[in-house]
Amino acid sequence: MSLFRARPPAVPSVLVDDAMVRITRWDFEPGADTGHHVHGLGYVVVPMTDCRFLIEEGPESRRVDLAKGAAYRRDAGVEHNVVNAGSEPMAFIEIEYKR
Repeated sequence: MSLFRARPPAVPSVLVDDAMVRITRWDFEPGADTGHHVHGLGYVVVPMTDCRFLIEEGPESRRVDLAKGAAYRRDAGVEHNVVNAGSEPMAFIEIEYKR
């Protein structure tokens, strides 16, 4: 794997990590991404700003716009890269449930 990235990295800040949940705030400048990853836990995402996502899932990609305060849930096993496809900074809270 290359040491160079084409996009700036999103910045995670772990807010809570206990026996029940891990809560992480993700901050993205325009064009920033999480990097490809696999979710080992089910999770909920709550946007703190309006979010313009580019979701890269293997060879496929799709755009998803979510309003501030909206929420969605996904099961463990999701593989993707999340990119800020907008022109403004964006942030969301990710709540991973361990039980």
